Amino acid sequence: MPSDMILSRRALMAGLATVTALAALPQTAAALTADAAKTLVDKTVGDINSIINSGKSESAMLKDFEKLFASYADVPAIARSVLGTAARSASKGQMSAYTKAFQGYISRKYGRRFREFIGGRIEVAEARALKSYFEVISTAYMTGESPFEVRWHVSDKSGKSLFFNIIIEGVNMLASERTEMGALLDKRGGDLDRLIADLKTL
Repeated sequence: MPSDMILSRRALMAGLATVTALAALPQTAAALTADAAKTLVDKTVGDINSIINSGKSESAMLKDFEKLFASYADVPAIARSVLGTAARSASKGQMSAYTKAFQGYISRKYGRRFREFIGGRIEVAEARALKSYFEVISTAYMTGESPFEVRWHVSDKSGKSLFFNIIIEGVNMLASERTEMGALLDKRGGDLDRLIADLKTL
């Protein structure tokens, strides 16, 4: 066999080996930076400030908050994490319906929490790396109350920068919602379809 063909074959095999090795490398959040995480939260907080000071009715505000969560939060990841082990036995259709119902539920719940900030504001301070994600620290200023921290956990594991957790005054959204969702599911005898139906009214 001519030497140039041998070299070409070796080059091809080396190239394939390199591609295979690169594909096997663990995917990390290396593409996400502190600045990118802070920019996401800056946008989120800017929209929150606009909503709470818009003068709209509660129902209109809650619709705006759902749009905000759908745009800036990794709702599928949050929904699956909160549902816990029940997510593993759920069908694709159930998970889709549950995620949609959960989006409305979490938007209304935290929309009402942020609505308490009417007349106040949230200011973003800094971002720092924590394991495979970034934590962005902001401060909420409310009339007649002492300022308090609102922390945002941001990741790009979904393919884009989104927040997947909020900690308001030390209350961790993911942790508290896992407990809450577990209790709601237990009350319905583990029936996910009943939970989905009821989440639409909570």
